[in-house]
Amino acid sequence: MKMKLQTVVLTGTLLALPSLLQAQSPSFTGHYVPGVEGIKGASLPPPGFYLRDYNVFYTADRYNLPNGHEASMDFDAFVYANVIRGIWVSDWQVLGGNFVMDAMVPLISTDLEVNGRSDSEFGFGDIYVEPAAIAWHGTQWDAALGYSLWMPTGESKPNSAEPGKGFWGQMLTAGGTVYFDAEKTWALSLLNRYEFNQEEDSSDITPGDQWTLEFGISKSVMPTVEVGLVGYYQLQTTKDSGTNASRERDQVLAFGPEVSVLCPQLGLFTSLRYNFEVLAEDRPQGQTITLTLTKAF
Repeated sequence: MKMKLQTVVLTGTLLALPSLLQAQSPSFTGHYVPGVEGIKGASLPPPGFYLRDYNVFYTADRYNLPNGHEASMDFDAFVYANVIRGIWVSDWQVLGGNFVMDAMVPLISTDLEVNGRSDSEFGFGDIYVEPAAIAWHGTQWDAALGYSLWMPTGESKPNSAEPGKGFWGQMLTAGGTVYFDAEKTWALSLLNRYEFNQEEDSSDITPGDQWTLEFGISKSVMPTVEVGLVGYYQLQTTKDSGTNASRERDQVLAFGPEVSVLCPQLGLFTSLRYNFEVLAEDRPQGQTITLTLTKAF
């Protein structure tokens, strides 16, 4: 069975494995990282400017074959990404909702060890820009639609742990949050992302499209504290194309808890979530911890 050596991705970075595992060809995934959003992930805040700081930690000590079984190898991966995101929610009304723009700049540190061979890199990843999004707010629901672009600004090289991916990507976002009671203490959120990837120049390989679903069910236990169960499912929907491109498609499923706290005096919102991957095919299987700080201005 031909194994596509999948990547561990943290918001604009490529943690590539092929050179360490002696793959037959380079392997790529889309840019979006599952697990960076959780409770009420599809709900955008009221009009204003917000600065968000994502701190994402991914660790894995196993790599799975396309059939989901663990590959016979010594494998250890650690990735930390610090991502700064600016969000502007305007008063402009478009189709009955607020017009939104945002952008992200990631800084990534990657450490890999496979069968005694190691690779480490640190640097800026690919910049993300969302030039157009719309956020709606109903009596007991929120919804959002958006279009975004990933730009290959980070240092990149196939078969390396460089933080950039080396290709352009486009992403469509659609999601919603439903509140089950008038006080909005119970909420269910679903957030969909769909990526269309362009060709990677140095390999002439075009990564397949990628769909990501992030979900969360939450309960407000205090006016400023929420707890919940979150998770993500990510699936490569189309195969890679190009000379010597892999014919395998990866997927991953994860669940975990989250707690979110609002400090009104500081205008600071803090969330901490943990996702444990219970299924992985043609990629590493590990765990993600995300600490997010959001400041309103």
